[in-house]
Amino acid sequence: MSEWTRVCATSELLPGESTVTWDGDTPILVCNYDGDYYALEDKCSHADYELSAGSFDGQAATVECVLHGAKFDVRDGRALCAPAYAPVPRFPVKVEDGAVWTRDDR
Repeated sequence: MSEWTRVCATSELLPGESTVTWDGDTPILVCNYDGDYYALEDKCSHADYELSAGSFDGQAATVECVLHGAKFDVRDGRALCAPAYAPVPRFPVKVEDGAVWTRDDR
């Protein structure tokens, strides 16, 4: 299992915002939904495209792939509509010392 990766200071990722970090070769999309932080692999399960290129809806807790319109719930990674049916891998997040941390725990 990899070590925790520092994403950013909590003050740099406000509610409704998202950012991308890397844990080794894994791109991780980190979203702030209503003050809670969630991390997903930054890769659409349908088209292997960066979810971060699409839009994060901070009201609905969803991220939409810009390529074909697949939507995912950032809280658990589940696919919400076609053309995606498989979930996106979700990663643990912790807040410590005023910073957001995540890791690829697969």
